[in-house]
Amino acid sequence: MQKRVLFGAAYYHEYQPHERLEQDLDLMAAARFSVIRVGESVWSTWEPENGRFDLDWLQPVLDGAHARGIGVLLGTPTYAVPPWLVRLYPEIAGERKTGQRIGWGARQEVDFTHPGFLFHAERVIRQIIGRYADHPAVLGFQVDNEPGNELLHNHGVFQRFVDRLRHKYGDVQTLNDEWGLVYWSHRLSDWADLWTPDGNVQPQYDVAWRQFQADLTTEFIGWQADIVREYARPDQFVTTCISYDRPAVADDDLVRRLDVTAGNPYYAMQDGLLQPPASSAYQSWPTTGTWALYLSADRLYSSQQRPFLVTETNANSIGAPWDNQPAYDGQWRQAAWALISRGAKMIEYWHWHTLHFGTETYWGGVLPHSGLPGRTYQEVAQLGAELEAAGSLVVDLTPDSDVTMLYSLPSKWLMQKYPPLSREDGGPDHSSYHGLFDPFYRGAFEAGLQVRVLHASQFTGADAVAQHPVLVVPGLYLADDALLEQLVAYAAAGGHLVVGPRTGYADEEARARTATMPAGLAQAAGVAYDEYSNLSADLPVTGVGLELGDDAAATRWADGLRVDGAEVLAGYDHPHFGRWPAITTRAHGSGRITYVGTVPNPALAAALFRWIQPAAWTGLPASVSVTSATTADGQRLVFVHNWSWDAVTIDLPHAVHDVLAAATTEDKLTLGPWDVRVLLDPPH
Repeated sequence: MQKRVLFGAAYYHEYQPHERLEQDLDLMAAARFSVIRVGESVWSTWEPENGRFDLDWLQPVLDGAHARGIGVLLGTPTYAVPPWLVRLYPEIAGERKTGQRIGWGARQEVDFTHPGFLFHAERVIRQIIGRYADHPAVLGFQVDNEPGNELLHNHGVFQRFVDRLRHKYGDVQTLNDEWGLVYWSHRLSDWADLWTPDGNVQPQYDVAWRQFQADLTTEFIGWQADIVREYARPDQFVTTCISYDRPAVADDDLVRRLDVTAGNPYYAMQDGLLQPPASSAYQSWPTTGTWALYLSADRLYSSQQRPFLVTETNANSIGAPWDNQPAYDGQWRQAAWALISRGAKMIEYWHWHTLHFGTETYWGGVLPHSGLPGRTYQEVAQLGAELEAAGSLVVDLTPDSDVTMLYSLPSKWLMQKYPPLSREDGGPDHSSYHGLFDPFYRGAFEAGLQVRVLHASQFTGADAVAQHPVLVVPGLYLADDALLEQLVAYAAAGGHLVVGPRTGYADEEARARTATMPAGLAQAAGVAYDEYSNLSADLPVTGVGLELGDDAAATRWADGLRVDGAEVLAGYDHPHFGRWPAITTRAHGSGRITYVGTVPNPALAAALFRWIQPAAWTGLPASVSVTSATTADGQRLVFVHNWSWDAVTIDLPHAVHDVLAAATTEDKLTLGPWDVRVLLDPPH
């Protein structure tokens, strides 16, 4: 078991404008760093020319790190190819559209399925890993970096796609029938008739194409991992860092061939962490809002349902030169402990030294452009000391959960091209899946509940009740019959199933079902609908069996629900939509099904979750969040955050041990502005 949460930053000595290795490593040691990430971005440094390798430059970095007790995560450089490879083999360029190569000058421009690329990639991987796998500083390996950045349209990729369809469906007539290609005269007479994806508007094609692209990424990362394992010691791990918004990533599949999940949660600092949030803006990259930071962590945990590594997160301002918002004092600690509370066993910043050149010149590191320690370094060093003091107690935590949310990547992919929700300007919202999913997560968070995110591929039906007594399923547009049957069986076995809009509407091929909606769930839920509407303005909602404030509202969508045995919990206050309930509930077997026919605003969602399950901690100031987790040895930790400028004092139910202060706290806990406390409950 790890002795402490790994703590450090990505470190690129090769990027430094002058020699400062010893100074950098000494500063890292003083900040209690225990890990750095190296090597993944510089193929042209490892192999300056075709077949000529320069491997010795990293040796002083690894030796110096090891001398100071700092471990190393060594990366393979396959996501940023050298110019000589492009010059010698222009055909390896990736294509975003058929025949239109991606221009060079960024990264991840390559068709990573091309045999020429794979030959050179394997050669450089074997050179690097073979040279350094036995170095005592190397804790593990990161293969590639944020994979799945492109949907590749290259000829070879497309032909592999055709082969997959041929193997799956057997003949074109079966494909015609399954995809409904009678529509708009798309029936195929031969496999050669299949059109390239550039102009495709058939949903069935898109579902298969997106899954295929994600599988290519999984195959590529697994291929690299297998090569690295030929050299790795038994005590070393293999991972990749996941950016969860990449279009060609299925994280639950990707991590099956890796030892541990790793990812890059970036978030808005300063007022972006106010709780309650300063705004209700739709999510983009990076996330905005405290609840969204927790969702990022819970998605990382969901990939393997195990603790994870944070390979990149904010050191300072992130993004473009016009977006400079470094954290307020205390926010580094808050964010790190929030991630740890949800299962992070490594916190690694991007990056150590703010770059003096390149695209990310104003992506701030732990040190500023001067290289002199400043406020960021001091805050990070304080956190490093806390993590060292907490030791193994906060490693490999199992975060608690009151509510589980079912996540569907195929539904997300389809909604990116065929969004059911619109933006405020009336255009399509290509983030519609999260437009359905996120309000429920945020509502649970603001009701004081903790959420576990579960992939649909990980759901076990009735067997899941004991571990997941409340299951929330919004936006599950694509679902086969077996999954819908599992959801009903889950409720019958005693679970509380909460169903949101667009769930069960289409089958696994994105064909709209012919059953009464919500398909497969209508009878058990005691509601049905055949009409639905986008909402151009929020609608006030009144509670019938649900206690609501004046600020509760329905947003963006309304199912025209007809009640057939269900109890109405809330309705719309509107001359037209008022004929339909907004939320209903009905007992089913030993459990219950609650149907939410709209996208709830934060007030409505929080009220719903307070009705579903009261929080363990009540009467807290609005700025305070409380989460909890079980330690590796079975103890219980409580993490209390104050996400505001105002100091707060809360009542404790009993005495607890303050891990960071190394003292027992009896009946009250005071938190300063942007403060966090880690409590052992009960004290030992």
